[in-house]
Amino acid sequence: MNADQGLFVPLILGIIEGLTEFLPVSSTGHLLLAGHFFGLTQPATFIVLIQLGAILAIVTVYFVKLGVLIRDALTGKAYAWHFALAVVIACLPAVVAGVLLRDFIQGDLWESTLLICLSLLIGGVILLIVDRMPKQEKYDDIYQFPWHLALIIGLFQVISLIPGVSRSGSTVVGAMLFGATKRAAAEFTFFIALPIMVGAFGYDLYKSRDLIDMSVGINIAIGFAAAFVAGAIVVRYLLDFVSKHGFAPFAYWRIAVGGAGLIALLVMR
Repeated sequence: MNADQGLFVPLILGIIEGLTEFLPVSSTGHLLLAGHFFGLTQPATFIVLIQLGAILAIVTVYFVKLGVLIRDALTGKAYAWHFALAVVIACLPAVVAGVLLRDFIQGDLWESTLLICLSLLIGGVILLIVDRMPKQEKYDDIYQFPWHLALIIGLFQVISLIPGVSRSGSTVVGAMLFGATKRAAAEFTFFIALPIMVGAFGYDLYKSRDLIDMSVGINIAIGFAAAFVAGAIVVRYLLDFVSKHGFAPFAYWRIAVGGAGLIALLVMR
C-alpha cells in the first residue's frame, strides 16, 4: 500500500462512500470509478475499511431504537428475538460468499470497469422497473418480517458482491418484490448492514494487518471520519425521501453514471 496522494483523496473518497453506502447506487462502484476515471485511488483495503464509518452512522441515528431492541431482547421480548434472527438469516449468505470469494471479488471483479458500468446501468433499469411495477405490499413493519423473507433478502444481497450492483439496491429490490413496502425495505437494509460491514471490516483488517502502516492508517482514519459524517446525513433523511419519491431518482442516477462510464470507456479505447 502507499499513501502518496495527499489527504485530499481519502477525504473525497470518504465523502463519496458516506453519501452512497445507503443509497441503491453502489458505493463500491462509485469509489472504483472515481479511481479509474479521475485517479482518486486507494488500496482495496481502504475501500472496505472506510465503509464502517458509514455503517456506524446508523448507530448514531438509530441509537435509541437499537438500545430498545437490545433491552427488549435481554428481557425476553419475542419480537426482538424474532427480528434479531431475521437479521442473522439475511446476513449469512453474503457473509459466507464474501469470505469464500474475497480475493476474486477484490481482484478480478473490482478491476473490471466495464463490469461496474454495466452493473450500474442494468441495475438502474431493474430498480426503476421494480419501483414502478404494481406490487402487493404485505410487510410494512421490519420487526415482523418473516424469516423466509429475510432469507430471500439475504440471497439477493449476495448479488451485491458484484461491484456496481449495490448492497442496498439488491436488498431493496428483493424485499419489494416479495411484499415489503419501500420504506420498510430501505430500513431493513440499514439494520442488516451493521453486522455485514462490521464483519467485513474485522476480516479485512485481519487479512491486511501487515500491509497497513502509519501513513495508510491516517488515510483510512480520514476516509472513515468523512464517511461517518456523510453517512449520518443520508441515514437521517433517506427514509422520508424514499417514502415521498420512491427509488426512481436513484435508478436514473445509476443509469446516467453507468451510461457515462460506458461512453467514456469507448472514447478512451
